[in-house]
Amino acid sequence: MAATAAALASLDDAATLMGNVARLVAERERLCRALGAFDFLRPYPSRANFVLCRVEGRDARGLKEALAARGVLVRYFDKPGLRNCIRVSAGKPEHTDALVRALGEIDHA
Repeated sequence: MAATAAALASLDDAATLMGNVARLVAERERLCRALGAFDFLRPYPSRANFVLCRVEGRDARGLKEALAARGVLVRYFDKPGLRNCIRVSAGKPEHTDALVRALGEIDHA
């Protein structure tokens, strides 16, 4: 019920809704470029609110745990087709910045 009410309210202010969508799309693209700068990550193109990355040359579960130890949460997959992948949600610019800092620490550890 609450989700329906929120969705209906957001439709009443389409300009704000579309502004939020544009900011999310821009941040997702920035996130994808930032992830691709790390040699051990292969981000897949995305049209969703997240970026899926194949982790190469290291263990995705270990990467997820190292990020969690730094306060950054990502989703880890160990299923056929998604083996050794992580999923990173697009959010605010400061969230992307924190992720990039943590990845840099892990990369240089």
